[in-house]
Amino acid sequence: MSTFQRIYEVVKRIPKGKVASYGQVAAMAGNPRWSRVVSYALHCNPDPEKIPCYRVVFQDGRLSPAFAFGGQNAQEKLLRQEGVEVREGRVDMAVYGWDGADTDNS
Repeated sequence: MSTFQRIYEVVKRIPKGKVASYGQVAAMAGNPRWSRVVSYALHCNPDPEKIPCYRVVFQDGRLSPAFAFGGQNAQEKLLRQEGVEVREGRVDMAVYGWDGADTDNS
């Protein structure tokens, strides 16, 4: 499985209403130093319908100003549709951060 495929598999597991950091996704995909690789992989996302890249944020909860599918406002809109509260371009990781546990992601 390629690095990008491993990243996409992790991102697919992030439940609705939760977010993960680039570093968390990198570590779960096999290398905690891949944060920038995660960013690039998500920018190249081949299937945004099935790979919810908008659920990935910076470690401190900030949204990506360079969100590839419509910018930060689009990312915020998608997160809000799932019940994630965004204040001043930031998500409260203590409330909305994913713990990495698998859940029903329907």
